[in-house]
Amino acid sequence: MKAPVISSWFGRGAVAAPPDIESAALRSDRFRLEREGEWRRLDDIIKRMEGGGLRRITDEDLIALPALYRTAASSLSVARETSLDAATLAYLEALVQRAWFQVYGPRQGFLRWLRGFLLGGWSHAVRGLWLDICIALFVMVAGAIVGWLLVAQDEAWYYRLFPAGGGDPRVPGASREQLLETLATEESAAGLSAFAAQLFSNNSGVCILAFALGFAFGIPSLLLLVHNMALLGALLWLFDGQGLVVELAAWLSVHGTTELFGILLSGAAGLHIGRAMAFPGNLPVLDAAAAAGRRSAVVMVGVVIMMIVAALLEAFPRQLVDGTGSRFLIGGTMLIVWLAYFFLYRPAAAAQDNA
Repeated sequence: MKAPVISSWFGRGAVAAPPDIESAALRSDRFRLEREGEWRRLDDIIKRMEGGGLRRITDEDLIALPALYRTAASSLSVARETSLDAATLAYLEALVQRAWFQVYGPRQGFLRWLRGFLLGGWSHAVRGLWLDICIALFVMVAGAIVGWLLVAQDEAWYYRLFPAGGGDPRVPGASREQLLETLATEESAAGLSAFAAQLFSNNSGVCILAFALGFAFGIPSLLLLVHNMALLGALLWLFDGQGLVVELAAWLSVHGTTELFGILLSGAAGLHIGRAMAFPGNLPVLDAAAAAGRRSAVVMVGVVIMMIVAALLEAFPRQLVDGTGSRFLIGGTMLIVWLAYFFLYRPAAAAQDNA
């Protein structure tokens, strides 16, 4: 008896099936024909999603996508258990894999995420922390004032606050010339790359600590901000005693407008989580903390970028650029850039993609 000829739906040529597998081949064809319409529809939806994202998908197809995916996955399971033909099995494996990526996989690649992050996602997350930023800014200013007042009343506080190492001329009683020497520029850029790496490590460590301590209702984060700004207040007091506070402010502004802004955002991000835990509203505490943590995490990714920029500014322009006006120009420009990006730049589409 001549074996029947079975046409394959997957584009393969006609083949002669041996008698001993004739029944299995017929079951495979019947299985395929019963479900072929749903597979084709899923395949068509996936192709359109791969080609143009969700914009090319109708609401009806989008609603049907999860059910079609589960049907294809179930069909794949049956195909494996019943040893259906290799072509059907291979097709279903590829289809289910592609569908899984669209249903459960990451919504966008790294470059697309980075583009959305920089073009609105980061600034949108920062604006979501506006109350925490205001609180952190108040605490930082208060910390600098407290540091100034403490050392103004008792110089011993300077040594308690400022970690002056051996041979550091920035101590009470230092002459104007000694203090000016600490603000001088370098002759060349040799060795400044390693210096930048060290600065980034130190600055990012402070920011991460300010963020990580937020879980304790934000109180440790605020205390860390007070301590760091008290150091700055003590330093401002020291240079003011020799009439050099403007020169110090210019020297610090080169990198400080970026570095202090990053520290401010870190403290605000930690405080945001702490406030969510202390005042969760209608949500359970863990859910409120998780929601706040997602927003704060976006902010902290940007803070890392700010710390890289601050380290480069501190290692190169601050060390190589002389003149109070030039230094203020660099620091002021960076401050304007950050303020404009965070509070004036508001592309709605990019913000929604990264919210």
